[in-house]
Amino acid sequence: MPLVSEIAEMQEVSCIGKTSAELHPDIPEGKVLNHGGFVMSKPIEVDGAPTPFAIKGKYDLVMEFPDGTYGVIDCKFQARASDKGQFYSPQLEAYAFALENPVKGEPKKISSLGLLVWSPVKIRGNSSGNFGMELSCNWYPIKRDPQALQDRLAEFIGVVTGDVPESKANCDQCKYIASRREILGNG
Repeated sequence: MPLVSEIAEMQEVSCIGKTSAELHPDIPEGKVLNHGGFVMSKPIEVDGAPTPFAIKGKYDLVMEFPDGTYGVIDCKFQARASDKGQFYSPQLEAYAFALENPVKGEPKKISSLGLLVWSPVKIRGNSSGNFGMELSCNWYPIKRDPQALQDRLAEFIGVVTGDVPESKANCDQCKYIASRREILGNG
């Protein structure tokens, strides 16, 4: 079995109740409020009209800040510390959207997003005792961009709800879909 989920859970649990200074000095001042919470947004609106789609997911950590706002932290365990904020930005922005527009409960104003990245440095110990792993800890803030998420969602929703393009005789995927429909009787 892979260790990813076990390591991720250990990382998140180690953060419960800690202040930002205890996690990393560059995280805005605050305290971990929740970990491993599920979120679901109200229906996503496109051009001012609600759609049948919503954001649903599970965040790693939510921080509470003294000014009454909140932050979403995604915990990562990487072989080498590197800033993957651009890659994970849509995921964290989606959590922020769901927390700011929850289907139930009070909305939370999200002012900060970021990645808390642990990376192995070296193994300590020996076979007659316990082994331990020294880890580095890095903080990579992610700039909020709710409009980029909204644009991406609107484009996606437009594709999945839009008209199906005409199939072409030389399209292998079209042939596959047509034959599946024929076999399943819903063509």
